[in-house]
Amino acid sequence: MGGRGAGKTRAGAEWVRMAVRAGCRRVALVGPALSDVREVMIEGPSGLRHLKGAGGTPVYEVSRRRLVWPNGAEAFVFSAEDPDSLRGPQFDAAWCDEVGAWAKGDAVWDTLQMGLRLGPGPRCVATTTPRPVDLVKRLVGAPDSRVTRSATRENAVNLSPGFVAAMEAAYAGSSLARQELMGDLLEDPKGALFVRSMLDRNRVFAAPGMADIVVAVDPPATSGPRADACGIVAAGVAEAAGFGRRCFVLGDASAPGLRPADWAGRAVSLAEAVGASMIIAEANQGGEMVRQTLVSSGCRLPVRLVHARLGKRARALPVALLYEQGKVAHVGLLATLEDQMCRFGADGFAGSPDRVDALVWAVWALMLERGEGPRIRAL
Repeated sequence: MGGRGAGKTRAGAEWVRMAVRAGCRRVALVGPALSDVREVMIEGPSGLRHLKGAGGTPVYEVSRRRLVWPNGAEAFVFSAEDPDSLRGPQFDAAWCDEVGAWAKGDAVWDTLQMGLRLGPGPRCVATTTPRPVDLVKRLVGAPDSRVTRSATRENAVNLSPGFVAAMEAAYAGSSLARQELMGDLLEDPKGALFVRSMLDRNRVFAAPGMADIVVAVDPPATSGPRADACGIVAAGVAEAAGFGRRCFVLGDASAPGLRPADWAGRAVSLAEAVGASMIIAEANQGGEMVRQTLVSSGCRLPVRLVHARLGKRARALPVALLYEQGKVAHVGLLATLEDQMCRFGADGFAGSPDRVDALVWAVWALMLERGEGPRIRAL
């Protein structure tokens, strides 16, 4: 998987050439449409007929949709729009391009796998810009898959001068940039309280002057290498045109596997960096010891201990509604926090939502306790 211009097509073409040189005789070339296979995978600047070196240049026979190498190896063209075209033929290798854009992804993939039955070890390479479609998620999670990733910037030497800088300037800090330039696979699972489009819509790249700033801490129940992450999130509040009071998420210093002195030190450092007036810490696990740990690590700010009386989802729901109303904005890209936010609440979510917990405490303190937005009370 890779960003735009990261070299995916060249990698796929080189893989096919190596397979042919290693003895593969029948190769399937599958793209989103027949025209994509010909114009990109075969005749494109990074396609099979433009590779130089040993093995020679294959000849494309348009009428038979067949590519033939000097050694007699053949590659056959197929469209992901027509799964049944793969019934009958058999291969010892296959190159599948832009599987994230296949119209009938699962059906085409399954039919192709049944035809990979020649030779001692038939294999398939798939190249794609990551899109959170079922087939891509299935391939990434398959136990027999080997996944490599590349970003657009890693191939900058082979791209037009200024292209990478222009794209990063236009899309930096957005989920689109993470997917299309960084090559990250981003998902919005069903049932999650937060979605990426909402986060992108409310993103800003410079914070206004803040009326108040807090750092919220969700300490882990245990310490050591296997401990859950300690959620540490900074947020502030300011008056914003069209919104009234608006919360701005300023930073995420959360980290896993920390000892108490370490997470406390990170919280204190973040509070000093953003100019916080207070540290808010959940005390369900450690009680007064949480305050003492922060003080021992150099905290000179007031420490307010909070106790969760509602479940995690119930606490987060009013915060999610504030996001939908545009009353919470992220300053820049907070990738790891946002990834957890977009999984939290979805079916199958496992683990501790440590970063989300800290975020919720911060937003709750700045917005909900002062009468802003919806609230949920335990009765």
